[in-house]
Amino acid sequence: MKWTGVAVTAVVGVVVWGSLAFGQAKPDCTPHKVEGRIVKVDMAQERLTLQQANGQTVEMQASKDVLQDKKVGDRLEIAKRLPEGCK
Repeated sequence: MKWTGVAVTAVVGVVVWGSLAFGQAKPDCTPHKVEGRIVKVDMAQERLTLQQANGQTVEMQASKDVLQDKKVGDRLEIAKRLPEGCK
């Protein structure tokens, strides 16, 4: 009886662990571009805010080297980096 409980627990553990692995969502590997006009450059926080044509704002992180020649009003097109697992 004791071994049956251990065996059932082991089987349930394997089933749960397996379903978690299969249930993980795959990363979105569709290339995305963000286009817009710069509305804010924050050198201290290394952040850039763009306003897209539809009025939506997008905040992105960028190094100070990238930000040094950017100013409010500049138009910018950025290709977002694909997540790991995408080719």
